[in-house]
Amino acid sequence: MRIGFIGLGIMGRPMAENLHKGGHSLIIPERKSLTREMRAIARMVGDAKSVAAAAEVVILMVPDTPDVEQVLFSPAGVAEGLASGTLVIDMSSISPIATREFATRIGAKGCLYLDAPVSGGEVGAKQASLTIMVGGPKAAFERALPLFQLMGKNITHVGETNGAGQICKVANQIIVACNIQTVAEALLFAAKAGADPAVVRKAILGGFAASRVLEVHGERMLTHAFQPGFRIRLHEKDLSLALGAARELGLALPNTAIAQQMFQAAAANGQIDSDHSAMVTALELLAGKKLAG
Repeated sequence: MRIGFIGLGIMGRPMAENLHKGGHSLIIPERKSLTREMRAIARMVGDAKSVAAAAEVVILMVPDTPDVEQVLFSPAGVAEGLASGTLVIDMSSISPIATREFATRIGAKGCLYLDAPVSGGEVGAKQASLTIMVGGPKAAFERALPLFQLMGKNITHVGETNGAGQICKVANQIIVACNIQTVAEALLFAAKAGADPAVVRKAILGGFAASRVLEVHGERMLTHAFQPGFRIRLHEKDLSLALGAARELGLALPNTAIAQQMFQAAAANGQIDSDHSAMVTALELLAGKKLAG
């Protein structure tokens, strides 16, 4: 397929590279920041409109709701270049409500739309092992499935209504954030009480409290290795989506609210572009105790 790919950041670039490895042609907008490797495997065009005009499928992987809206509906945006029948796949993590609006506007042009946010971070993007949560018509999902299989392992069609994938991703981000906070608190408790937190983590990994966050992010917390796989600024944004939706639903999410505050505290102390495991630094300030150093 001819695939237009917009959003070649930490995760988008390896996702696009995996599509190329699968035999597909890439069309991307020209940017000064493009790497030599990306220039070697893709065709560059002037803007998002030109990407859409040249592609059978357009994939977006950008940071937030306003970015998706800008890419899709600006004067030189994707919507201006779409031919009837083109499939648009938004793999960003954005508002489910806005997603439904965007899908309606793209559908009015005779095109199909899927929201397909991902989980798995930079490692999952590089290893093509992402979890992909998809909302939208079944026919569009089946058309896109071979592409998803080049980028991920756990691929779920959450529902035929656009926005279902985004709802699933918000739920995922609630669980991950609260788990990060819980792991940080547990390791700080162990350290403050006089035990070796690294040994405590090793012991816990063999029991019922074991989790992927304890395994991966627990190690990062112990060494303060916060090179971003998924940035605090993006996870805090996702929790804002969760809390905003909760207000509309009349739903209390107390642990989510606290986790968001911890992310904001870490961001205020210089960690906004660090990996989300750096939430521990805010809890370290409260504890008067560091896990590393």
